[in-house]
Amino acid sequence: MLLLAFDTATAAITVALHDGSHVLEERTVIDGRRHGELLGPGIAHVLATAGASASDLTGIAVGVGPGPFTGLRVGLMTARAMADALSIPVTGICTLDIVAAAVVSADPFLVATDARRREVYWATYDASGVRTEGPHVDRPVDVDWTGPAYGAGALMYRETFVSARRPDLPEAGVLARMVAAGTAGGVAELPVEPLYLRRPDAVEPAARKAVTPV
Repeated sequence: MLLLAFDTATAAITVALHDGSHVLEERTVIDGRRHGELLGPGIAHVLATAGASASDLTGIAVGVGPGPFTGLRVGLMTARAMADALSIPVTGICTLDIVAAAVVSADPFLVATDARRREVYWATYDASGVRTEGPHVDRPVDVDWTGPAYGAGALMYRETFVSARRPDLPEAGVLARMVAAGTAGGVAELPVEPLYLRRPDAVEPAARKAVTPV
């Protein structure tokens, strides 16, 4: 088994390679605007460092969001293109679930990531890490939560999420371990389709009105 995992739904362009027993290599770069430039080199780096090539891969795992349109699309298009070219399966996992899988908590908790527009993508989990609500997108003040909170979105709005703490961003190594464990480590696998939760920032311009000669 050789599983390639990556997520581009946040400012983290994170990539990992897993051999079925442990993570062989992992690379994460934080850059909220260069997902398209950085994902390919990240994949090439983990493969080369592990002494592997794309043809050795037996599966792909990818975070499907929620996340901003542009970065999320880069990861999903790459995952689908590689899986199709190599004729290997691809598994989608909610990005908030990836962050939650790295949390150690004795109490129910919330994960929130930055949704821009002064909003957060969020979901709640029980103490074992099973998602109990969400994902949603809301203004922080509209999220009714006072318990432990994790993720970059929670850390950005500490005045609302007073118990905010790390981990703040998804890690591809965590994603790889979830999928390599089978049934995504107890987390629901999702279709490799984007979880946008709202319309993209960029929209097609409206048709121009016809001008009637005077």
